[in-house]
Amino acid sequence: MTSNIKILKPSDPQGSDLLSQERARTTFDVKKLTLALYGSKELERLNRILEIVENDPVFDKSKIYYMGRNELFEHALKKDKRLVQLIKKHRWNVEETHIAELFLDLPGPFGLHRGMFIPTIFGQGTEEQKKKFLIPAIKYEIIGCYAQTELGHGSNVQGLETTATYIPETDEFEIHSPHLTASKWWIGGLGRTANHAVIMAQLKSNGKDFGPHPFIIQIRDMETHQPLSGITIGDVGPKFGYNATDNGFMLFDHVRIPRSNMLSKYSQIKEGTGEYISPPNDKLSYGTMVFVRAMIVTGVRVALARAATIAIRYSVVRRQFVDKDEPKKLEDGRIVETSILDYTMQQYRLFPVIAQAYACFYTSKAMVDSYLNYMKQSSGGDFSSLADLHASSSGLKSLATSMAVDSIEDCRRACGGHGYSSFSGFVTFYQNYLPNTTWEGDNYILTHQTARYLFKTFREVVSNKNPEAYSQSNTNPTITYILQFLNNPNQTCTATTPSDFKNHELQLRAFGHRAAYLIANAVDQIDNHKKSWNSMLIEVNRISRAHCQYILARNFITALQKSHHPNEDERLRVLHDSPELMEVMNSVCNLFVLNTMEKELGEFLECGYITSSQSKLIRSQVYDLLKEIRPNAVSLVDAFYIPDFMLKSALGRYDGKVYETMFDWASKEPLNEITLDVNPNSEVLFRNNDYKGKARL
Repeated sequence: MTSNIKILKPSDPQGSDLLSQERARTTFDVKKLTLALYGSKELERLNRILEIVENDPVFDKSKIYYMGRNELFEHALKKDKRLVQLIKKHRWNVEETHIAELFLDLPGPFGLHRGMFIPTIFGQGTEEQKKKFLIPAIKYEIIGCYAQTELGHGSNVQGLETTATYIPETDEFEIHSPHLTASKWWIGGLGRTANHAVIMAQLKSNGKDFGPHPFIIQIRDMETHQPLSGITIGDVGPKFGYNATDNGFMLFDHVRIPRSNMLSKYSQIKEGTGEYISPPNDKLSYGTMVFVRAMIVTGVRVALARAATIAIRYSVVRRQFVDKDEPKKLEDGRIVETSILDYTMQQYRLFPVIAQAYACFYTSKAMVDSYLNYMKQSSGGDFSSLADLHASSSGLKSLATSMAVDSIEDCRRACGGHGYSSFSGFVTFYQNYLPNTTWEGDNYILTHQTARYLFKTFREVVSNKNPEAYSQSNTNPTITYILQFLNNPNQTCTATTPSDFKNHELQLRAFGHRAAYLIANAVDQIDNHKKSWNSMLIEVNRISRAHCQYILARNFITALQKSHHPNEDERLRVLHDSPELMEVMNSVCNLFVLNTMEKELGEFLECGYITSSQSKLIRSQVYDLLKEIRPNAVSLVDAFYIPDFMLKSALGRYDGKVYETMFDWASKEPLNEITLDVNPNSEVLFRNNDYKGKARL
């Protein structure tokens, strides 16, 4: 490389200056908005943990974009081992460990040990099983994984083929894979790492089948780390992403385990007789699923915030073309190219992603709050809120993760050619986020659960066979909008100007009316026209989407409503006490709601709530909201408080030094150290004597 590169700088204006100018235009206090999002205690934890991991040499990310799979896996294993040391040293709890993992941003071989193995034993194990397995797992004396998915079955858990047959003579279970398709597949941490596994297998006893149940099994020797007799294990090979994790396969050949290895908090097999004792409530596991899906939606808000941060900052620094109508000038009068964020099409692509991120902040908070309320109720035997909570969490997981995947890609494309570079921070980010649309329930399959609940609720309200439903209407938003629709199915929108659509009450009526209309139509098709479930699956997906968009809008709007409760959450109090924050967040909320309406315009027109002329008013108001948000765009993403250490992005750097970083990172590409022999008649590939032994054909 030539020596003058280090003294070159990008053409003016400099990226750092452009971002500084943007931040000076802000109409609100960025630190106050960050406080309103996280709260003081959470911010203290974020800063404390970031300082630890960012300054630990084991977590250095400077070479990560140049690593092949073996190097990447080795780096991830070192990272995970070091993380365990820090967990013990600083006595981090589950939340603090999750924050550290978020900053490290590298799915590793211990991920499923923390994410599924430990929680499953904790949630479904007896006290004796916790002593035997949970305590050593927490101490990392054993490393586990969670083996449910098989080569032939994923979403259809009832169709799993691995069997666990009770043998009364020896008081054991025999674990067996009767077919190739019974092989456990895609199991994180299984390929090379785990020595124990929680496996889901079909329970068989006394000639009867009792469906899938969880069992703990040791799968590798604790000294040699080789697979135990009768167990075949391996890595599934290269993947679209997640290549720092050893997703594995596993087959069993009549492997025996003690009866006590069946997780038995809720259901058991009696010693000797093989009698099956069923759980007291077949929906007890739903609570755990609700929590997991709440955590996934929390992850969505981070993913959206991260994508928007990179794209917005880069769009300020990136300049293309001269706007002839409104040319940009430097202080000395020179005309320069326009920042691409000043083009309305770029705003239309990116500002809704900011709005989606904020919407998911408030919905994830609402989901966690609802889960905690349910746990209090269920401890007293009250499971009345579980059905609505489970159905809504299923649909929200589906909607939110699909929205995130689409928006990450939209943000990457909005960065043009440089968005294709790994240095953009989008490539591995997108690859590693993508599985969220499949695990913990395929996004299309999950909508079935949401729609079934909505159909059942609609029928109950219509038939008045469940009087309790009406008493719940004040707290159950689903029943609320169904009742409103049934009381006035021909209700229409009263808006006559674009600004009328900024009315939150009008917005919620629109979303509720649309969802209820779709539900009513589907129930009519199924009940009166005898349509098959399969023929209605497209409608099922639309209905779940409509219901969950209503929830997202409702949670965002509710968060902006001032509360006079003395114990109001600190985050909401900070928001409500600041007129400047309330003004900008109302703009963001309105953009989320109206942009969603604009995208789903066909359904709002179909249900008759709005007219074609009103649809033009919605579009006009969306354009006005882009203008409102433009001065605050950079500060709105700054408030997400995502550090450069996590972004790993040349384009999204806080200081705006995009081009300097792109060139610096490119200069470190190992390929640049190779000198080739390009003579087709020569067997030598590389002229460097020190590169792979002067490789030859």
